[in-house]
Amino acid sequence: MRLVKLLPGLVLSVVIAFVAVWVENLLPIHLIGGAVIAMFLGMFINHFVGQNKWLAPGLKFTSKKVLKFAIILLGLSLNINTILNVGKMSLLVMIFTLATCFGGGYFIGKALGLNWKLSNLISAGTGICGGSAIAAIAPTIDAEDSDVAYAMSATFLFDMAMIVLFPIMGRALGMTDQAFGIWAGTAVNDTSSVVATGYAFSEGAGDYATMVKLTRTLSIIPTVVAFAFIQLRLKKKEAAAAGQAGDALRANFSIRKIFPWFILGFLAMSVVASFVSIPAGVVSNTKSISKFLMVCALAAIGLNTSFASMKKSGIRPMLHGFIISALVVVVALLVEMAIGLV
Repeated sequence: MRLVKLLPGLVLSVVIAFVAVWVENLLPIHLIGGAVIAMFLGMFINHFVGQNKWLAPGLKFTSKKVLKFAIILLGLSLNINTILNVGKMSLLVMIFTLATCFGGGYFIGKALGLNWKLSNLISAGTGICGGSAIAAIAPTIDAEDSDVAYAMSATFLFDMAMIVLFPIMGRALGMTDQAFGIWAGTAVNDTSSVVATGYAFSEGAGDYATMVKLTRTLSIIPTVVAFAFIQLRLKKKEAAAAGQAGDALRANFSIRKIFPWFILGFLAMSVVASFVSIPAGVVSNTKSISKFLMVCALAAIGLNTSFASMKKSGIRPMLHGFIISALVVVVALLVEMAIGLV
């Protein structure tokens, strides 16, 4: 009976995902990832059908459970040994850009009056890996679907500009393939955008940018765990303010209940990929399945999000995304100059 209730929303999400992937493959250059296309298609359909009780159970299942499973599978394509291969220079740049995103993002979000969940989703998408980071953190902090949609939109719009501007700026600065690869890999957000930007400069820069991007993705693990503890602390404060006694508070909010267990699955898969010899075909297929499931989840999130609800937030989230992204671009470049790469 439960499966029957899940089917309408689940099937619609899968259909939209197939259409999004088809549209993505039609593009001569993969400027837009299938996940972003699926989210906007879902929002377009939501404009006409609204919140439908027949779709609701399946959409919730797809946007929460399927999304977590997709994140777990993603771990198999991320070899922890990649960190050692990328080199200390790119790791130093990443430390500074992550500090810029979450440190600067906190104050910018406060100044713009954004809720902390939306602000940190935008910072995570900018600092770590676009949609994948947003997707991993959203269930950990119980983010609204509209916040996820807005965070995805903010990072996506900046990426579109960077695909065009980065190669021009890189050539103007006389960057080497390695320097440009590190810059693009640490400052551009989504994976598809990083790949498009890197290879627009040169094949060598594209290879290096992709490797740096994979290393950035590994920072999902400590980030999600950190946000789990933040969420636990905030929930305890809310409960205490509501007058719950100490024993009831401990019973309702424990790290066991709120910890994002799916991230352990992600880590386990990554460890397996690092120390067990897995055929390249298996890894490739698993990554493709993970990517498609994530597209399905973003389709469900889009179906749960209306343009009207996004309009209520106004231009501030987009401004937040632009400021943070611009800061990351500048900080990454300055660090590379400081260590002699540029």
